[in-house]
Amino acid sequence: MALPNASMSLRVLARLLAYPDAELRSQLPDLRQALQEDKVVKGARLAELNALMTHLAGGDALENEADYVQIFDRGRATSLHLFEHVHGDSRERGPAMIDLTQTYEKAGLFLGPDEMPDYLPVVLEFVSTQPAVEARAFLGEMAHIFNAIFSALDKLDSAYGSVIGALLEIAGETAHAVKVTPDEPVDATWEEPVVFDGCSTKGQAKPGDAQPMHFVKQVATASSAKMATTQGVTP
Repeated sequence: MALPNASMSLRVLARLLAYPDAELRSQLPDLRQALQEDKVVKGARLAELNALMTHLAGGDALENEADYVQIFDRGRATSLHLFEHVHGDSRERGPAMIDLTQTYEKAGLFLGPDEMPDYLPVVLEFVSTQPAVEARAFLGEMAHIFNAIFSALDKLDSAYGSVIGALLEIAGETAHAVKVTPDEPVDATWEEPVVFDGCSTKGQAKPGDAQPMHFVKQVATASSAKMATTQGVTP
């Protein structure tokens, strides 16, 4: 059976993952209609996406924008930059970015000056231009990352989990919970280390206790004795 072309749905999902500013809110009726007409996302998942769009359209705009920042910009577990989940801050991230950019360019797609190739909405825009079989395979390769993000969003009880769940279903996968490494608190991440704190706790029951000092008598070696003699000092 031929796979359905999910180009329109992928573009809608990419847009729903964008910052919920006034422009996005004005587009929500068209996005809702496009999903319904495309008929790729169905049933309970479509209902969840409709609920997300209703919330973005009718909720407090400032609160929705603040929630978005808190969810996607304040921790790695929910980051929309996919290589954050794969490479972190390692050296491999740079070459991976270059390879992905070249993949886009070979397809005739070029990034804007402020766009990162591993940003999920950008990735989905690219995938939406591919034939159905290739698009599904490309998404399938990232399913483990999607499930990690889905699990982190589910733990936060975020409605954005419906978007990632829809992506997994388009990829032919089932959204399921996986173990998520807790994010380090932002304050701890940016905290300056205390100078010399904890350099050594040898001889201490715990940091902060008095540390005993040990004096060791130095035994003069032949070379040190010779130096002392030349300087007129008896070792």
